[in-house]
Amino acid sequence: MQYAYPLLAILIWAGNTVITKMSAGAIFPAEIGFYRWLLAGLLFTPFMLKQVLAHWPLIRPKLGKIFVLGVLGMAVYQSLAYFAASLTSATNMGIILSLMPLMSLAMAIISLGQRLTMGALAGAVLSFAGVLVVVSSGSLGALLEHGVNLGDAMMLIATLAYAVYSTLLKKWQLKLPPLVLLYLQVLVAVLVLFPLFLASPKVGPTLQNIPLVLYACLLASMVAPLAWMQAVVRLGPSRTTQFFNLLPLITALIAAVVLHEQLAMYHLVGGVLTLGGVIVSGRWTTVLGRKVSVA
Repeated sequence: MQYAYPLLAILIWAGNTVITKMSAGAIFPAEIGFYRWLLAGLLFTPFMLKQVLAHWPLIRPKLGKIFVLGVLGMAVYQSLAYFAASLTSATNMGIILSLMPLMSLAMAIISLGQRLTMGALAGAVLSFAGVLVVVSSGSLGALLEHGVNLGDAMMLIATLAYAVYSTLLKKWQLKLPPLVLLYLQVLVAVLVLFPLFLASPKVGPTLQNIPLVLYACLLASMVAPLAWMQAVVRLGPSRTTQFFNLLPLITALIAAVVLHEQLAMYHLVGGVLTLGGVIVSGRWTTVLGRKVSVA
């Protein structure tokens, strides 16, 4: 039963990658990004406002850091994904997104003083090779000639933004109740995305795009984070993070069924390399440069 929480979160987030792809053409990126967080904020407020007021003495000195977290984790990350969706496939998005744990590990080594391991180094090489295979569609020559697809580049930046977010979350240790912190970041996203929403063209709510907004809000923004928090409590952060490795596979399967995306051999090769890199980085923990004594 305890594994149901991380599996539910990953299933929802993989589905949200497909929903993000489906939103291309149905609603403008700035619209769905703003509507998603606005609705989440409105739904959270009746339950969270009292808690925010109760914790205000702790919150006030941390407002700057909360603002940075909200911008990176909520506004930049998901907004770039919505813009990328019209330029690349959901399968590509899922595979690129699977780089996030490795990026977070690299930043932990750089900024948190975590020791560099053999696994981290080998995993970085494997995962980088895997992403190169995917973004080049299996032709490295074409990649050198034409460069990276703009949608894939946006997704790489989005993934990097979330990795920075995860690193800062660990580094700052804000010591606020998780739901309070999540709610405050949602409010930051609404505030930051409002000017972009005003400046963007709009189609408005329609029967076609309302279900997409509801999925992104209710499931991806509320249910999945709550399930993930429960998983961390029950399984611990390390075991929970391992479930993130399932994201590219589940995303590709959902995209194949729902969007009829064709899975090419380069998706398989790139996905295996990227996933293998993440697994190696987590399991091969020998610290680089450590001397091995010989009996």
